[in-house]
Amino acid sequence: MEMAITTVAMLACLQLNHYVVDYVLQPPWILRGKGNFRMIGGYVHAGGHALGTAPGLMLARVGLMRVTLLVLAEFLAHYLIDYGKALLSQHSRADATTRAYWAVHGADQLLHQLTYAALIFAALL
Repeated sequence: MEMAITTVAMLACLQLNHYVVDYVLQPPWILRGKGNFRMIGGYVHAGGHALGTAPGLMLARVGLMRVTLLVLAEFLAHYLIDYGKALLSQHSRADATTRAYWAVHGADQLLHQLTYAALIFAALL
């Protein structure tokens, strides 16, 4: 029962972090920087996700080294997922009224959620 509570608490923390960083804390300069390795916006955004992931992962009561590695993995995964979404969005020229836009947006969100599942799994091993 304790493992189930820990798992759900971790997922809730990761979901809250995802909402805040993806939907509340994204000024235009961050949005513009996601599809360009030379712009800082994507790195700042992924860093926000990585830092916000740490408290949720610490609920697993694992060592600092494991949490640090998982936070770095989240940074890399989040950056690359968003970079890929930005590239697909630029090439498709889709806006929020098109099926293509929502398919790319949904795939992006799915990949982030699968990343959280993997992070929780790795933390609880």
